[in-house]
Amino acid sequence: MNQGFWKKLKEKSKKQKRPILALAPMANVTDAAFRRMFVKYGKPDVIWTEFVSCDGLCSEGKEKLMLDLIFHKSEKPIVAHFFGAKPENFYKCAKLAKEMGFDGIDINMGCPDRGVLRQGAGSALILKPKLAQKIIKETMRGAGKLPVSVKTRIGFNEIEFKKWIPNLLKMNLAALTIHGRTKKEMSDVPAHWDIIGEVVKMRNKMKLKTLIIGNGDVVSLADAREKYENYGVDGVMVGRGVFGTPWFFNPKRKNVSLKTRLKMALEHTKLFEKIFGDKKHFDIIKKHYKAYVSGFDNAKKIRMKLMTVKTLKKAKKTLSGLISKR
Repeated sequence: MNQGFWKKLKEKSKKQKRPILALAPMANVTDAAFRRMFVKYGKPDVIWTEFVSCDGLCSEGKEKLMLDLIFHKSEKPIVAHFFGAKPENFYKCAKLAKEMGFDGIDINMGCPDRGVLRQGAGSALILKPKLAQKIIKETMRGAGKLPVSVKTRIGFNEIEFKKWIPNLLKMNLAALTIHGRTKKEMSDVPAHWDIIGEVVKMRNKMKLKTLIIGNGDVVSLADAREKYENYGVDGVMVGRGVFGTPWFFNPKRKNVSLKTRLKMALEHTKLFEKIFGDKKHFDIIKKHYKAYVSGFDNAKKIRMKLMTVKTLKKAKKTLSGLISKR
């Protein structure tokens, strides 16, 4: 097993008696602009990229997808997150990630999106454990010394972690992230953290070093620590809970004013423009405005005004105007 940077994070976590904190991979959310906001205002221990198609990276559409793998050294340690169902393409993408300087490679075996499932990828791999293992083997072969991890769910249509998870643990992964829901449950029910705790016990019984990262319904740093203490996980990954709060992982920053949030939204917009220009659709950054502006008087009115803008130039002008009035 190649633990790479995970070993240092585990030692740091143990010394500080807190969980390894991770920013989850989210399609059309955790791009370079989004991640750099967290680097500045509250950096987690490890960051994931968006999830990127291995098939796409091995096709003529590679250049467009390479935008999703842009990163800055300040984001390290950073993990390249891939999805697909063809082992040979995972081998190629692992080699690419290594050449690009990523710190680790993560395989998506949990996405419930229909388009991903039709490709036999994401959580569809829960139904094909032999293929899943082959994908891991080929990823490790291409990764060289880079640590390989997997992000998955506790089952497909029903909770079946006892049948599914051992197939992954046997592969001696550096880390295994467990989203505490089945594919069928999507995000419609509370995450089953008790099952995540059972996976930890399973890992311990098998006497493995694979780190277990829990994921699902984490709303604060205090909540992350509580889950770490209650369920024995090595780390906690946060997804939806970080929307509009780039300071989420910063324990010193709490009550953030509307004016500060608007300034951050403007900064985020400028970063997006600088990194992607017109190469990515404006709606990607626009959808973050709702998250930045919430929980305040007249928040709805401000959000509605921001939703009417259609260009980066107009967004910057509108945000600047809103800031000057506060």
